[in-house]
Amino acid sequence: MLESIALLAFVMALAAFLGGRKTAERLDREIASLKAEIAQLAKEGAGGTTPDLAAAKPTETGFPTAAETDAAAHGPWSGAREDARIAAGESAAEVESEATAAPVAPPEAAAWAESLESRIGGRWPVWVGGLALALGGYFLVQYSIEAGLLSPAVRLVLAAVFGLALGIAGEVIRRGAEPAIEDRFRNAMIPGVLTAAGAVTLFGVVYAAHGVYGFIGTGIAFVLLALISLATVGLSLLHGQALAGLGLLASLLTPLFVSSGEPRPWVLFGFLAVAWLATLAASRLRRWRAVPTLANAGLGLWGLAYVALATPFEAPPVTFALLVMVAGVALIWPGRAEPSAEASRAPPIGAATEPGAWERLFTPPHLAVSISAAIVATVLSLLFISPAVDAAHFPVSEFMVIVVALAAAGSLRPSAAYAALLAAIGAVVGTWSLTALSGVLGYFDPSFADSSPAIVVPGRTAMLTAMTLSGAFVLFAVFVLQRRPADNRQFAALWAGIAAVVPNALLAMSFVMTGNFAFDLPHGLAAFAGGLFLLGLIEWLNRRDAGEVAADVDQGLLALGSFGLFVIGLHAWTDGLVTTLAIALLGAGYSFATRLRSWPILPWVTVAGAVVILARIAWEPTIVGPGTLATTPVFNALLPGYGIPALLLVASAYFLRVWPDLRVRNLLQALASLFVLLTLAILVRHAMNHGALDSSVPTLGEQAIYTLLAIGASGIFMTLDGRSPSPVFRYGGMALGVLSMLSVLAAHLVGLNPYFSGELLGSVPFFDLLLIGYLLPAIGYSGLAWYARRRRPLPYVAALAVSGAVLAFAWATLSVRRFWQGQNVADWKSFLQGETYTYSVVWLVLGVLLLVAGSRFDAKSVRIASAVLVFVAVLKVFLVDMSNLEGFLRALSFIGLGAVLIGIGLFYQKILSSSSGDAGEGARRA
Repeated sequence: MLESIALLAFVMALAAFLGGRKTAERLDREIASLKAEIAQLAKEGAGGTTPDLAAAKPTETGFPTAAETDAAAHGPWSGAREDARIAAGESAAEVESEATAAPVAPPEAAAWAESLESRIGGRWPVWVGGLALALGGYFLVQYSIEAGLLSPAVRLVLAAVFGLALGIAGEVIRRGAEPAIEDRFRNAMIPGVLTAAGAVTLFGVVYAAHGVYGFIGTGIAFVLLALISLATVGLSLLHGQALAGLGLLASLLTPLFVSSGEPRPWVLFGFLAVAWLATLAASRLRRWRAVPTLANAGLGLWGLAYVALATPFEAPPVTFALLVMVAGVALIWPGRAEPSAEASRAPPIGAATEPGAWERLFTPPHLAVSISAAIVATVLSLLFISPAVDAAHFPVSEFMVIVVALAAAGSLRPSAAYAALLAAIGAVVGTWSLTALSGVLGYFDPSFADSSPAIVVPGRTAMLTAMTLSGAFVLFAVFVLQRRPADNRQFAALWAGIAAVVPNALLAMSFVMTGNFAFDLPHGLAAFAGGLFLLGLIEWLNRRDAGEVAADVDQGLLALGSFGLFVIGLHAWTDGLVTTLAIALLGAGYSFATRLRSWPILPWVTVAGAVVILARIAWEPTIVGPGTLATTPVFNALLPGYGIPALLLVASAYFLRVWPDLRVRNLLQALASLFVLLTLAILVRHAMNHGALDSSVPTLGEQAIYTLLAIGASGIFMTLDGRSPSPVFRYGGMALGVLSMLSVLAAHLVGLNPYFSGELLGSVPFFDLLLIGYLLPAIGYSGLAWYARRRRPLPYVAALAVSGAVLAFAWATLSVRRFWQGQNVADWKSFLQGETYTYSVVWLVLGVLLLVAGSRFDAKSVRIASAVLVFVAVLKVFLVDMSNLEGFLRALSFIGLGAVLIGIGLFYQKILSSSSGDAGEGARRA
């Protein structure tokens, strides 16, 4: 019954094909007749200028060409429609304008629209019919087995004949297919479905002959299955991408269906490489994208399964297959495939940041094919050197070969940008893995040595790998940059960045994990040689591409890369203070080199040098180590370690004071100011802590020095801004002032206040801790506020003045307590009656002095501070003195308060009268 159904389905498919062919022939005759009538009408048209549509030859698809469509749109039928519209009341001008405004749609827009009927009737029967044929052959064989009608050999022969018959029928039908039908139903063509069913049948026959009945051996079965798979891929050139996918699937399944007791990885991956190449060649001819992407994924899955499951695995066969894949994607497909002419149009010169340029670089044509191959190669190469797998020999060379091959493919053309990026990532991650396996992590962390596998890579091997890969990436970058055409500026910038980043990352990891920190000759030589080579490459680019913005980008990336390599070399050959000074000189040297070369990146390298020095300071603030640092104040290793970089930054900022890039000028000025302040602060810290730089809380004296330094730096910045206006000096000075005022609130008044901390003030009155902690900063803030008038915003000036007044108030108050309590003014001591009365007197006197100063300098903020202080004194007299003082002191307190308040009132009346008089005199004069 089942075989009858299969035969009936086959006969119905043939009948449908023949009937469709007759219908197509009838439609062709009718179209030819219509063309003849149109040509006759064209000859009868006025002027005889209408194109002769009858002379147009039919196309291969049976549809009119673009010229014929345009001629028909302006033929006699068009004229008849226009006459009818004019007769209906429309003006000739409207008709003409509408005809002009509505151009004829291109042939692509007028493509045949598929209806639901055609989708169901023209496609689903074909697909279901092909499946039915394949199942029919299977069920026929199954039925014969169950019924015992035929011997196994006969059944297999009949099944093979059936499969061949399906393939032959598909080819016969393909040769007689109409172009129009082929164009409309290209993904549901009957010939392709029949060929696919025949291929599946033959595949099943060979597998049954080997795996079920044992008629043929492993080798013959493997060869037959491979031939069927490759033949299916070859036939896909005639029948479409779906058949190629089927052939690819058969190729990937062949090793599973045919296996031997002894694994032969060379045979396995050799066959997979051949099948992959066949699939890629077919995809290249038909410009397919889905099938080669699946082929890459299939090859990757086979490699992953083998590396993960085989114990131990052999890396060379997998490496061979991956190299074939990388070479095929780079040279065969997508190879040189480029986007359309509009998408690949070269940007104008200097358009390195043209909108969409980088987007085009990272969305190349046929992206799925190239990126899938790059991912597979990168993942498997990293898996080779993973401690989680077991290899016959540690495959460091295979890892390097794959990474280098992928990088070479990524340097051929811009469409391979992802190959270049993934090769760089693979090199960095792989080198980290190798250096980690060298045993150095076990030295730093004993738990790693206990938990890590037995694999240990010699440090020399990891070092040579890092150096070899660094040199390879630099050479590939040279290859890209020396042949950089006008439309590949972003690609060149990408490779310039890779040449700058990858060698730095590889050599830094190698040095840190496997190097000799005292003196490492190999790493130093490699780093200095690489840095000099990059500088030479910059010089060559500068001479070749003078004046191009894109060349500036390439040069900038390479210059930063050269600086990074030099820094690695200095760390390899020097140590401690010498390294810090050498990096400072190196960074400043790039700025001084602007006398010879006007490369825009040079000052930025000096900024990078300052950042490196800051990182070294953060890692080791003592520069030479806590045990080596001398305790002598000022004259110790901190002075050159902090002072010389500060002086070099100041010199660089001054040297570049007329540099055209304002951003880097401002940044250098800010860094120079920061280093100067940092030098002074660290020297104070060292001197105040008896030669130690630890994390202990600073004393009030040390904090007062920092506050005075900030006040002085803010005044210096204000002076520099007046001579050479700069936002760094302007806003940097104001920022320092604000930070110092915040430190006053946090440290001077609360955290380090002797009243709360209990710190002793010193045995000598006046010349004690209160002088440096409160009075000197108060004078400094007052002077800075006076100097900032008409130079800085009024709120900032007022804040400075108020800060000075607050510190003066704190000094006066704590001085009173010192007079009565001695050098220990801690809060656990109770207040004396004389001390309480003295506070009132001092506060009132201070309020009066502030009022005089505010009036003298016309400082409203100081006068407001005076009023607040007097108000606080009044509250104290009425709330504190009235309850705590007795007898004569209580009366004297109120008498003094009244006298002061009356005096203040008279003072204000005089001021207000004089100011109103001046105003009236001015009005009379006006």
